[in-house]
Amino acid sequence: MSETNKSISRVNEFILLGFTVVWQLEIFFFAVLLMVYLLTITGNVVIITVTWVDHRLHSPMYFFLCNLSFLDAMVATAIAPKMMRDFLSKRKSISVSGCISQCYFYFFFGTTEFILLAVMSLDRYVAICNPLRYATIMNVRLTIQLLLLSWVGGFLSVLAPIIIISTLPFCGPNVIDHFFCDIEPLMRLSCTDTSLLEMIEFSLSTVVLLSSLMLTAVSYVYIITTILRISSSTGRKKTFSTCASHITVASVFYGSAIFMYIVPNKGFSFGLKKAVTLQTCIVTHLLNPFIYTLRNQQVKEVLKDVASRISTTKSI
Repeated sequence: MSETNKSISRVNEFILLGFTVVWQLEIFFFAVLLMVYLLTITGNVVIITVTWVDHRLHSPMYFFLCNLSFLDAMVATAIAPKMMRDFLSKRKSISVSGCISQCYFYFFFGTTEFILLAVMSLDRYVAICNPLRYATIMNVRLTIQLLLLSWVGGFLSVLAPIIIISTLPFCGPNVIDHFFCDIEPLMRLSCTDTSLLEMIEFSLSTVVLLSSLMLTAVSYVYIITTILRISSSTGRKKTFSTCASHITVASVFYGSAIFMYIVPNKGFSFGLKKAVTLQTCIVTHLLNPFIYTLRNQQVKEVLKDVASRISTTKSI
């Protein structure tokens, strides 16, 4: 195809297939997704609020948790509102610029979240393996530096692929077999060679996921070794409870992401991949605040105190 014909036939919007179901089921899925999204936003806002207002949670661990909750809300917001609108629309279209923007924000917030999970595992390592030096090591300066590392690392690791995608020509067809603008379906629709972009995207995904996973795994090897040396079973249980929430969240995140972006797609249906992506984009970010409130004793105590103060205020 000549450059002139490419220019003439270049598309200016994409159609998202999403989950192809009957109209009645789309209404049902809209209601479910709306409820899940509102619960996700509410749960993460509660975590952020109680962390900032209660001095007992003014520590690096909960400072990182605040940022994790914010990222949870942002990842869900990058996907859910557009998806809900599509459930109520017959024509599920999105502009090319809107599609690339959605792709950018999803991967920016998501990548930042993975780096932050690794940072949180490092924080737990220092707290459990070097408790007497924790306050000295995890001072305000280092905490802010680690947080900036997470955000800047997420920004830079996504920047190159998105810049390349924004320059790709899309000449048709314009149908994306997904419920949001993921990188892989976008590359399939380009009318030019995307082998360089595929290599960059795979390399960056591998480096970010596996390096952060390696740091998390090594940290927890030392953490578990330290916990097993504690003679008291009560002490072991109490110490492990301080990192149980993080282990649970990290396991869900890394398991889903490795399946989506590292494991070869051969042998897996794209429908299965869409289902796993939906769980990662929406469900995981709903579960995170509940995991941290149900499995973290200190957060539960703060929430009880806040609820008690609210109840007392209303009764006056």
